[in-house]
Amino acid sequence: MQIQDLPYPDPGVPDARSGHRFLWWLFRNQLGGQLKSLAWGMLHFASVSALPFCVGLAIQAVVDRSGTRLALAGGLLALCCAGNALGDTFLHRTAVTNWITAAARVQQLLARKAAALGSALTRRVAAGEVVAVSTGDVEKIGWFVEAVSRFTAAALTIVLVCVALVVYEPALGVVVILGLPVLALAVLPLLPRATRRADVQREKAGRATELASDTVAGLRVLRGIGGEELFLDRYRSASQEVRHAAVRSARMWSLISAIQVLLPGLLLVVVVWHGVHLAREGRIGVGELVTVYSSVMILTYPLRHFEEIAMAYSFSRPSASRAARVLALERATDTAGTRAAEVPAGDLYDPATGLLAPAGRFTAVVCGDPDAAGRLAERLGGHPPEQGASATLGGTPLDELPLESARTAVLVQDKDPVLLSGTLRELLDVPASGAVTAEDALAAAQCGDVLAALAQGSLDADDPMDARITERGRSLSGGQRQRLALARSLVTDPEALVLDEPTSAVDSHTEARIADGVRTLRAGRTTVVFTSSPLLLDRADGIVFLHDGEVAAVGTHRELLHTEPRYRAVVTRETDEETAAHRNGAPTGGRPANARGGNLAKGIGRTTTPDGDVPVDDDDVLHRLEEIEETA
Repeated sequence: MQIQDLPYPDPGVPDARSGHRFLWWLFRNQLGGQLKSLAWGMLHFASVSALPFCVGLAIQAVVDRSGTRLALAGGLLALCCAGNALGDTFLHRTAVTNWITAAARVQQLLARKAAALGSALTRRVAAGEVVAVSTGDVEKIGWFVEAVSRFTAAALTIVLVCVALVVYEPALGVVVILGLPVLALAVLPLLPRATRRADVQREKAGRATELASDTVAGLRVLRGIGGEELFLDRYRSASQEVRHAAVRSARMWSLISAIQVLLPGLLLVVVVWHGVHLAREGRIGVGELVTVYSSVMILTYPLRHFEEIAMAYSFSRPSASRAARVLALERATDTAGTRAAEVPAGDLYDPATGLLAPAGRFTAVVCGDPDAAGRLAERLGGHPPEQGASATLGGTPLDELPLESARTAVLVQDKDPVLLSGTLRELLDVPASGAVTAEDALAAAQCGDVLAALAQGSLDADDPMDARITERGRSLSGGQRQRLALARSLVTDPEALVLDEPTSAVDSHTEARIADGVRTLRAGRTTVVFTSSPLLLDRADGIVFLHDGEVAAVGTHRELLHTEPRYRAVVTRETDEETAAHRNGAPTGGRPANARGGNLAKGIGRTTTPDGDVPVDDDDVLHRLEEIEETA
């Protein structure tokens, strides 16, 4: 696999049972690249290690006044330099390729898992951990996968050099063979402690990242309640914990590095001392002494890879464990698509609650528990958060369809949709049927003022569609982000569209127009809206009221207001005392029957928005008042 061939057509099915198994799976899937890196590494290390033999041969030729051997030594030296340059160049190339392709494979696996789990991912794994895995952890995993081949080449080179020294000069070669294992294994007792400290550092860094991510996501709310300093102090404390853990980890690794500098130096002293005695006795020549001395000095270079592989493993092991935990997550109901890839049509039905949304109709769902409503919306989309019977579309269980077919059939927009950075044209460039244009979707979602705001904020864009949207749409108000997300959902034109509180952040006048626009644009298509807004409820073809997780009543808005007190309590925000008074037929708290309607008229007659007070149509106000007076 080459970098230019990324992304992978299929990144494969990972072994996510543990971090060790996941690393081994990555290594096996890049075996070809590992063998290339090993071959170039052997050429590089062997060429470097052969230089002392060439130098020693040249010195001995000068001592013996042999021109032939001196020329031979020069030729071998030039050959080693060429091999060193060639091997080092391509070793670096293959190593970087292995690193990037391994990291890219992990990123693709994480992206595929996020797409499969949807919004359930962040409920099962902290958002900060997902960010940490998809950014810093993939680099550490790639580092270890890449370092394995270089470490193997270095270890094989050390073995070959030791064997060559024994053959070349047995008296000194034996000393080197006895000393090198001590150098390689001396740091092993320190590695568990260094690994534990690295794990603590990674854990604290992950918590700090999670805290920072949550703080940034809720910055607007924190500013509203004056909580910026509190959370800033918490992040400072978490950051200091990360710093202290990093210093403790660095101390251990610096000790390991010092040992790997000290011990080779001591071995070099022993070799020189013993070699000088042998040279004085005439048992070895000057060239042989220089060769052995240079070889020991050169061996410190491949020995450094023992420290690197230990560091790479200690840093990548917790990263691989975190990645494996995310990749091991599965959908609550997933049969891997036992049915053919098709997009069914018909009624949308949830057997857990008994909710039935007739095909081609605008159905509103009222649920007093927002969390229960969110879980039901996910079940209707075919990716429930827990085990249970699957929702069906036209009698076809959604979890038996391939994931792509299920999501083409049913689209769920949750109550907090995310806008990705880019232009508005790119935001609306989503998989779609083609029956709904971007202009029609924007008009139905009442995005005219959003287009004007984007055009004013992007002076270099003549067309509002080319205006840029900042990350998560932070430059827009909550209502503007909500309407753009609604337009994006409408463009896709799915067989069934499920909207969870799509107008909670807009004023009532805009909400009424959005209700009319969505109803018109989605005519003949199945649309389910979770809401408690009377403006949306009054425009629905039918309403399903849920209580305690089951369908409690079905009808129109006006019918349920008269016949179902629990529905009326949710929609009109009645207190328990008011609900009891309605059941007993008594006035509420001694107030005139129209007092609550008068207060409501003040609340809905003018709604404060970022642009000022926006008046609502008089018909809407009168309609709301009539409903409440009738029920009172």
